Amino acid sequence: QPQLVESGGGLVQPGGSLRLSCVASGISLDHYVIAWFRQAPGREREGVSCIRSKNGDTKYLDSVKGRFTISSDNAKNTVYLQMNSLKPEDTAVYYCAARWGPTSNWDRPSWYDYWGQGTQVTVSS
Repeated sequence: QPQLVESGGGLVQPGGSLRLSCVASGISLDHYVIAWFRQAPGREREGVSCIRSKNGDTKYLDSVKGRFTISSDNAKNTVYLQMNSLKPEDTAVYYCAARWGPTSNWDRPSWYDYWGQGTQVTVSS
């Protein structure tokens, strides 16, 4: 059974940085799209970024472009989300998710087959 495990969340001041990690087991990053979603209290889950390492395709939510960077290390079967210049509105539980296939419709939670348990990111002074 495929499994995704996130880590790296925490409390950070506005303007700070965090790097989230998503370790995948039971699937190959060569064939899957790995995405990061986030969900704040009272809000819908939204797609933050995704990567398809087979062709290097990446996507980003407009509000995080230029601040967040997604990358993958296939040897470690791990996807990272480097988050810089964090803002209070980035506060949420961050989840990684996996689906086989292309990056089209990447930001639809219902398209993903596997999910991690989530990691809390809190941006506050």
